[in-house]
Amino acid sequence: MNPRPIKENSFYAAFDWEFLGQRKGKDYRTPFQRDRDRIIYSSAWRRLQAKTQVFLSGEYDFYRTRLTHSIEVAQIGRSICNYLWRQSPLLNTEFYIDPDLVEAVCLAHDLGHPPFGHGGESTLNRLMRNAGGFEGNAQTLRVLTAIIYAAGPRRAGMNPTRALLDGVMKYKTLLRQAQNPERYFLYDDQESCLAFVFERRPFPADLPPGETLNRFRSVECQIMDWADDTAYSLHDIIDGVHARFITPARLEKWAAERSPSKTDARLLEGILAAMAEGAVERTFSRKIGDFIAACRLKERNNFMSDLTNRYRYELEVDEAIRAEAGFYKKVASDIVFDSAQLQQLRYKLNHILERIFLALAQNYSAAAAPPFQLLPETTHRMVLQASGEAERLRIICDHVAGMTDGYAIRAYRRLFDPGFGSIADLV
Repeated sequence: MNPRPIKENSFYAAFDWEFLGQRKGKDYRTPFQRDRDRIIYSSAWRRLQAKTQVFLSGEYDFYRTRLTHSIEVAQIGRSICNYLWRQSPLLNTEFYIDPDLVEAVCLAHDLGHPPFGHGGESTLNRLMRNAGGFEGNAQTLRVLTAIIYAAGPRRAGMNPTRALLDGVMKYKTLLRQAQNPERYFLYDDQESCLAFVFERRPFPADLPPGETLNRFRSVECQIMDWADDTAYSLHDIIDGVHARFITPARLEKWAAERSPSKTDARLLEGILAAMAEGAVERTFSRKIGDFIAACRLKERNNFMSDLTNRYRYELEVDEAIRAEAGFYKKVASDIVFDSAQLQQLRYKLNHILERIFLALAQNYSAAAAPPFQLLPETTHRMVLQASGEAERLRIICDHVAGMTDGYAIRAYRRLFDPGFGSIADLV
């Protein structure tokens, strides 16, 4: 039976569909659909259901986790694609931003995040400072290109398309080029990924390493980033209210200490009114539509725009809506994330992560004959076969970063709590 013909989407070309490595066999799916499906059926994606978004996963059953957040980001990303397709005069039925590609980028964007949220990310970066650093976005690229298939005698990546890899690559500055080694960099050994994404074209002088280069993103990456901002700026307020961190009294105290502008005061009144009506979820869910409708597509000219439409076009977001998102982020940061309760929890969880990492690093410091087998069999063998200390630490870091919140807590108790665990426990 002959398959139904599918209209070619001329927004993309062979350059965008090219895989990082050779891929065998034919498929009824588009390359971008294959990327998306491989992400959804990976254990790395499933583990996001038990990783912290704001509150420790599993503490209650209605707060967002990294998984539910990623699903929401993917829905918003697809909706932005559909909105632009309907509204932008630059697009048509045969020339449009592929929603399957954007969905894949959105689903994958947090794959590299470790347990315990951004606190866990900072802890691992500090511990890996002399062995290549740790960064959530760089680790996402590592998951996709090197370790998403972890079972068996060796690990492997999913062989993503150039467009997916570029869509996830928010930052383009290598660690050795970064002025601030705390965040927003790629690992130095990911230079080959950077070369693949940009067809080995050198960056021009107007894109120096650092903030300027990191802002240079494909249109799909820009859509993912705005979908991410939309999701967490609005949903952190909802979860903060439900958790009783954000209360009318705390909001009024916060405002009194900062003397907000007229615009911010109006937004603050909106939060208070929604809380008084018991309509926070409904009010802030409706705002998602406003944030999507704030998007526009415009043309741009740069050193890649002659090669791919992903750099010939860019996303533009209404500045007033961006400012609104920034206001909600600030409220959540000051009242929720900086609260004593969450700071105390972060201190404890970072201590757990550090103790696990240091115990593993010390045990395997003499890799030829470690005193104990503390890692699962496959990971244990990889550490023994590592070529040097930096590679050993990177494999250990991959293992720790891949843990869920609950797994990390159980691992800590097995290692350090005399009253916990037995020989029947799984590693």
